[in-house]
Amino acid sequence: MPADFGVDRSARRVSDAADVPQLGAGPSLLLDLAKPQVHASADTRRTLLAALPVLLIFGPVLPGLVWAMAPTLDTAVWLALWQNAEWPQALRATLVSSLLGSGLAFALAVALVTLHYPGAMWLRLQRRLPLLLAVPHAAFAVGLFFLIAPSGWLARATAQFLQWTSPPDWVTVQDPYGLSLALALAIKESWFLLWVLAALLGEQQLRRRMVAARALGYGRLQVWRLILWPQLLPRLAWPLVAVLAYGLSVVDMAIILGPNTPPTLAVLIWRWLSNPDPAFQAMGSAASVVLLLILLLVAAAVHSFWQWRQAHRAYPSGMRHPTRALRWLNLHTPLYATGYLVVAVLLVWSFAETWFFPALWPDSLSWHSWLSADWAPFWTTLWLASAASLLCLPAALVWLEWGPRQLNAALYLPLIIPSLPLVAGQYASLLHLNLDGTVAGLVWSHLLWVLPYMVLTLVGAYRAFDARLLTSARALGCSRSQSCLRVKWPLLLRPILATLAVGFTVSVAQYLPTLFAGGGRFVTVTTEAVALSAGGNRRVLAVQALLQIALPLAAFGLAALLPYWAGQHRKGWR
Repeated sequence: MPADFGVDRSARRVSDAADVPQLGAGPSLLLDLAKPQVHASADTRRTLLAALPVLLIFGPVLPGLVWAMAPTLDTAVWLALWQNAEWPQALRATLVSSLLGSGLAFALAVALVTLHYPGAMWLRLQRRLPLLLAVPHAAFAVGLFFLIAPSGWLARATAQFLQWTSPPDWVTVQDPYGLSLALALAIKESWFLLWVLAALLGEQQLRRRMVAARALGYGRLQVWRLILWPQLLPRLAWPLVAVLAYGLSVVDMAIILGPNTPPTLAVLIWRWLSNPDPAFQAMGSAASVVLLLILLLVAAAVHSFWQWRQAHRAYPSGMRHPTRALRWLNLHTPLYATGYLVVAVLLVWSFAETWFFPALWPDSLSWHSWLSADWAPFWTTLWLASAASLLCLPAALVWLEWGPRQLNAALYLPLIIPSLPLVAGQYASLLHLNLDGTVAGLVWSHLLWVLPYMVLTLVGAYRAFDARLLTSARALGCSRSQSCLRVKWPLLLRPILATLAVGFTVSVAQYLPTLFAGGGRFVTVTTEAVALSAGGNRRVLAVQALLQIALPLAAFGLAALLPYWAGQHRKGWR
């Protein structure tokens, strides 16, 4: 009997499930094996069909980028940008807010994971993440504005002890350096990085290494510094690039919390690109290229530093340094309390009648702001986000099943480069196709960001699916498509619904694509909240911000409840 007969050969059959021809109802095994070119052509057709939706979403952006970036080839455009009076201060505010916000977000995530993983506190942090991640950036910025403004809730609480009768003359929001914007980015993006780390730390291999190192007497900090972070940090590279790219090109949060005269570079670019004067549009295109160059330079500098650090890192000496005095360091409470306070202050303002400084609580509460609220942006956001997520779901499933894996990195490009050049390319394409201001153009503009997030969310569960189940379905006569429809996708119901909720949330939060592609004809809760932030009616603003939060929360709630309902008679779906 050969040595590999039995378990090893069975494992090899299971691993080659994708190559098993159809048995039973179809032609015989010998005939299938005699015609390998038929299978090759079928696989090619499936790959092309899987790539077709992606090409329809990404393809029109490429000529749009060429049209939008064409003015940057003129030297006079760069000279005009350099001589613009607002350019230096806008660039400074952008660098401070984006670099400081990204660095603080990374430091907070690293500190929380180092202090609390593994343990009961880490599990509690994980359970709170979905609720906090569901709060869109614009709504979080509005709530933080109400919290830290000179007349905000924190100043009112301080006034009770210091006997203030008027708001202090402090610049806590919209400061010229963008520090308040950096604080908002640090808190919000730290939740995203914690979510990424939670997925990475779920791997059994990392847990075993942590246990083995602690059993050998190494302290918590030593284990993280010598063993775990050298493995995790390279895998955090792309999420960190995504965080920095968002900080460089964020517009909605910068309008609410960032400086005004001049604003950040992203807001300045948005104003220039929206200007009908071709000279200003050309400067906007050139400044978009500057954002991309900043991202590339920072990423290259960090990568070079990491390579140098790894090359010159000393070999571990083997000395044990137990760590016992770190549990007192409480970072998670203020971080998560900020998220809850943001939602709480929005809720109170939405019901407030009169609320003058330094009162800690409104004089009276009523439903007037809710009863008189404009619900048109809510319904527009609902159908737009539903359409974008439902269109991207089959595209994501087909891509993960039949698409080329080596092109996944290209699919994630909208997440790791500044959004302003892509939005400019989208808008140029829509103008040439006469689709600006239409429903089709608006929905398509959201797909470019919804699809990558949905693929990124689903890819882990999709790759972890047990291939033996598909092998059994194929052996019983099902084609690969039938196996997915009847076995694989029903068993992946829970991650598919979670992916759908993520896509819905990403669409709700889109600001720039809605403004450019919608042509001002479509108002969502995000665009309405940002527009109201420049006014003085905080009650109406709080209502629209809460509506923006309510939509993602409802989506995630349905994604959690539907598997229980569908699994009443199917235990594997619960």
